[in-house]
Amino acid sequence: MVNPAGLFVPMSYTVLARKYRSQSFTDVVGQDAVAKTLRNAIKTGRVAHAYLFCGTRGVGKTTMARILAKALNCLAAAEPTPEPCCKCDSCAAINTGEDIDVLEIDGASNTGVDDVRELRENAMYRPARSRYKIYIIDEVHMLSTSAFNALLKILEEPPSHVKFIFATTEPHKVIATIQSRCQRFDFRTISVADIAKQLEAVLQNEAIGFQKDLVLAVAKMANGSMRDALSLLDRLISVGEPLTVELLEQYLGQPDLQRIYRLVGAIGEGLPGQALNALDDLLTGGLSELQVVDSLIEAMRDLLVIKTAGADTPLVILTAEQLKTAQGLAAQFDAPALVYGITAMERLRWPIKNADTPRALLEATILRLALSEHFLDTETLMNRLSTYGSNLKKKHLAEPHSSQTSTAKLPALDNAVAPEPQPGGSRVHASLKDRWPEILKAIEGTLGMGTACLLGRAVPTQWAKGVLTLQFAAATKVQHQMAQGNGRPQQIERALSDYLGEPIQVVFELAHSPDGPSQSQPQPPPPARSKSRQILDDPAVKTVLLGLDATITGIEEQQGPDPQDTRP
Repeated sequence: MVNPAGLFVPMSYTVLARKYRSQSFTDVVGQDAVAKTLRNAIKTGRVAHAYLFCGTRGVGKTTMARILAKALNCLAAAEPTPEPCCKCDSCAAINTGEDIDVLEIDGASNTGVDDVRELRENAMYRPARSRYKIYIIDEVHMLSTSAFNALLKILEEPPSHVKFIFATTEPHKVIATIQSRCQRFDFRTISVADIAKQLEAVLQNEAIGFQKDLVLAVAKMANGSMRDALSLLDRLISVGEPLTVELLEQYLGQPDLQRIYRLVGAIGEGLPGQALNALDDLLTGGLSELQVVDSLIEAMRDLLVIKTAGADTPLVILTAEQLKTAQGLAAQFDAPALVYGITAMERLRWPIKNADTPRALLEATILRLALSEHFLDTETLMNRLSTYGSNLKKKHLAEPHSSQTSTAKLPALDNAVAPEPQPGGSRVHASLKDRWPEILKAIEGTLGMGTACLLGRAVPTQWAKGVLTLQFAAATKVQHQMAQGNGRPQQIERALSDYLGEPIQVVFELAHSPDGPSQSQPQPPPPARSKSRQILDDPAVKTVLLGLDATITGIEEQQGPDPQDTRP
């Protein structure tokens, strides 16, 4: 810019974060509880001598401190007022940070004890024109321990004309003796809806055209910080008008949500080819693999909330068109499938950051999600297993059981008493010894030659009350141990029960000498099985696998309780 005298005058531009900084308690966005408390304190004359404002960056801590300072020192009112005029010399000077009675100190650059001693000496002097001398110390947690200790005395017995307002993003670093002398206020992160509403008001006031989809995307990118949202908006405005989603994707690396939804839709429909094409569209458009992962997590989170809480939930902030699309996608997924997808993507974030081929890892995970069937909820799973059980029972009743012919010919074992016939079942004779080779042959057909060979080294020695004792010779100690491991006892019991038509419990016994059986001795506990083998041998797991005609592809050990992890 050149003035009439031909001299260059630099153009002054005030960034949106400063231009639209809140000027009064009613203007503050997203901190209604703090603003209301401070207003009431001023009305009732209960203003504390020291405040500690805590919260993440850009949520209004310093802005609230300035507003409180204006309310205490406004020259247009005869006393502190909850409605400062924002026009008097005091209010105007506080807005620009130039008031001689309101001193803003950066705690990060004034960390030493000498700085605090100087502050204490100056605090003794009364304000020049205002009611109070106010010290606003930003990032107070950066002060050294010695500096904190130097503050203690003046905070404990402050002059009546002095007020302290501390602001920090890390309150845990402020020593307890300082916190105990302050009234603490915790500033919450600002909601996406509040940020989007403020951004729309700013753009309308600036007469800048925009798409509503863009405003929502910028509000989400701000992560609860109004200052960050206005800074992002400043960057986009400098690119050009109108503000569109394409600009957001091109200059800020934020993908179009509709393109993310195309990828999620391909996963939901089980179309791996389309899923890879949609992923390629995002990657070739300039997004990194990590940005795609983060966008997928956010999109799946929205679908999960819609699936569980309904489309009218306030927990999801979308435009009407986006919400309609999200509803259709949510119908393609079960809630457990979305939970699994989110956790799978979250586990991928760290490997992608450190991998030489991050795209391959991402494509593999996308294919895994697209090729896998949807998870079943508990009710559907139990219905399917119930149907399977009914069909199996009908088949069992329709076909004559082999035990009906085999058990009828079993001769009685010497000195053994035959059990009483069970209601509805066949009578099981006491003797199994003579027919043991025939039984082993049947077990070979059911459980395989390995189990049959193990049992071939044992002989039945006792049968009473549904318990069959099988004894191994002393020389076959290894076979005796093998028969008790890897879930074989349960398998053998089921095979014998099916063959004999009655529940059978098997007890394995090891003889003291190779010459013959001995009295039953307490057996040591079977060798510990691996966790994976215990899972595979679990009857409930086998029932599920058999009922769904499924196969376990992998077992992962869970370190701690994780309600979001629904994988087997």
